[in-house]
Amino acid sequence: MHFIDIAGALAAHRHSNSLVVTASVDYIDFRYPIPVGEFLVLKSSVNRVFHTSMEVGVKAYAENILTGERKHTSSAYLTFVAIDKDRHTHPVPPLILETAADRRRFREAGERREMRLRMRHKRPPEGE
Repeated sequence: MHFIDIAGALAAHRHSNSLVVTASVDYIDFRYPIPVGEFLVLKSSVNRVFHTSMEVGVKAYAENILTGERKHTSSAYLTFVAIDKDRHTHPVPPLILETAADRRRFREAGERREMRLRMRHKRPPEGE
């Protein structure tokens, strides 16, 4: 989990070009154990930017060092907030959505955020 947080923070930092702090870990799924002696490969991407926060998705893979075979071992969604050197929040540049996958991740991140806010404020789903 620590490495997932670091990989997510790196993606958030690179996008925002600022210090970031972890605000929440929404979801983490462990699918497969990573055997001793295999490499851990982490892939992270900023899925959506809100105002001062960003949702980052991280996927972890175990890679066999002899065969190069990779197995998807875990996934997580984390929210990071951009801060300045005085620890005040500040706006994050918008994402440039280039592919259909970028647009899908953007849309799904908005749905997850709405669910988070509903749970935090105990609002009923729309239409209820």
